[in-house]
Amino acid sequence: MAVVGIGVDVADVARFAAAIERTPAMLARVLTEAEREVARPERLAARFAAKEALAKALGAPPGLLWHDAEVVPEPSGRPSLRITGTVAAAADRLGVRSLHLSLTHDGGVAVAFVVVES
Repeated sequence: MAVVGIGVDVADVARFAAAIERTPAMLARVLTEAEREVARPERLAARFAAKEALAKALGAPPGLLWHDAEVVPEPSGRPSLRITGTVAAAADRLGVRSLHLSLTHDGGVAVAFVVVES
């Protein structure tokens, strides 16, 4: 396997929470129903950051749809990414065979790091 791309994104939790309070429809626009179930602002912000980090790892091609990438927990609790549609097509064009995701939140900041491999 070879690294095709890496992406990292940081989200200010208070700013993210304020944005979804101001514009509640934003949450449904950027996160899937299952992702919204985590409810805690720091976890929501981390999932948003994961999608941004994934887009960066893929080279930020235009036309990616928010719901075509979803943060899902593995049985162990480890976060992973499920991709479909526009995101899967972009990954296929790059020969991506494996996605790695790390999430963290502390001190009012949520961080996501994504590595994509061929």
